[in-house]
Amino acid sequence: MPVPAATRRRGHVTGRASDEGKGQVVSMLFSFLYQCGDAFAFLVIASMGLAVIFGMMGVINLAHGEFITCGAYVTVALARGGLPLPLAILGGALAAGLIGMVLERLVIRRLYARPLDSIVATWGLSMIATQGILIVLGSTMPGVGTPMGSFVVGSFSYSSYRLLLMAVAVGLLVGLYLLFYHTRFGVVSRATIQNARMAQAVGVDTGRIYTLTFGLGAALAGLAGGLYAPTMTLVPTMGVTFMVESFVTVVIGGGDIFLGAAPAAAILAVIRATLTMWHGQLFGQIGLLITVIIVIRLLPGGVSGWILGSRR
Repeated sequence: MPVPAATRRRGHVTGRASDEGKGQVVSMLFSFLYQCGDAFAFLVIASMGLAVIFGMMGVINLAHGEFITCGAYVTVALARGGLPLPLAILGGALAAGLIGMVLERLVIRRLYARPLDSIVATWGLSMIATQGILIVLGSTMPGVGTPMGSFVVGSFSYSSYRLLLMAVAVGLLVGLYLLFYHTRFGVVSRATIQNARMAQAVGVDTGRIYTLTFGLGAALAGLAGGLYAPTMTLVPTMGVTFMVESFVTVVIGGGDIFLGAAPAAAILAVIRATLTMWHGQLFGQIGLLITVIIVIRLLPGGVSGWILGSRR
């Protein structure tokens, strides 16, 4: 018996509604995963410099945000001067690294056995840098456009450049692991941090290792600033945007930058993306702070301390 036309129309409408529903689910799922990846990339890239200096050297560097600002400003200046953006980003990282090495020689080296003094000193350096940038360059600086355009999934548009940042974050973790565990510099630097006197006894120039390690941490901070400069408005206080989340990631990660950084960033990324997606950015930030309080209470040694303890 033939199917009535009204029934066929209802079936067609129902099928189309079902397809639209599936499309919305896929779109929302991709949006959530994209936000998780974006948050993970930001936390990893922003915190690596701080993790190297704190995890490897035990120095709480409150000028970390200003090294990020330095990298961003130098990157934009070079890019606006005609240098290709990738080279400008490397230039920003190099500038921050060189400044970090100079400051380590002049200031930080005298404070390794005085952690409270190093906190005050780096805080003072951060204030000097922020006010210096404000006086010399003003309250804001013209930026550069975000490269690579965008793509659309469902009803949402996404930045292609942020996908690149996700890949950079993973590459950064792999690169640092290879540097510290599969090169002579990495072996010597870890030996120096663990027992400086023993390293000196076998001929290691520990002062040079400290300078290079601090410079590496500063360069990584500058790299973070350079990478995110095209996505942000450049102001002298932009480092504050990175500072809180960098410290939260490092504290949750614990002393081992490789065992702790990636899991901590992944946990925080999921929490931040979930709360931001459903309740807004403010709740995402609050969620990070609540998470760090809970983790410190339950795991005083951070994620890496818990992992190392479970292996014993």
